[in-house]
Amino acid sequence: MEPEDIDDYDREVELQLFREYRDVVGTFRYVVETERRFYLANDVTLTRQDAGNDFYFELVLTDVWVWDIYRADRFVKNVRVLTFKDVNVEELSDRDLELPKDLAIEG
Repeated sequence: MEPEDIDDYDREVELQLFREYRDVVGTFRYVVETERRFYLANDVTLTRQDAGNDFYFELVLTDVWVWDIYRADRFVKNVRVLTFKDVNVEELSDRDLELPKDLAIEG
């Protein structure tokens, strides 16, 4: 394969992932971002765990979609994340569930 073929493949896979996200986002209540992953979930529990002089976050997600181009199946029943890094959890409103028309991808 030529480098251009690999780049074209990567772009196509990213586009397919974005289309899948666009199609499923309306079925989830939360958007969750960690340093390593982006998730859509219907139930989120975030707990701060103390560890000596430090702490970490334990994040438990239920009914999850994972933004990851390398996963064959992005739908997961449960996800547990342990991280010392920032975690962002946002509850989606009905308005948030619609993709802006200027970002819509035909096809």
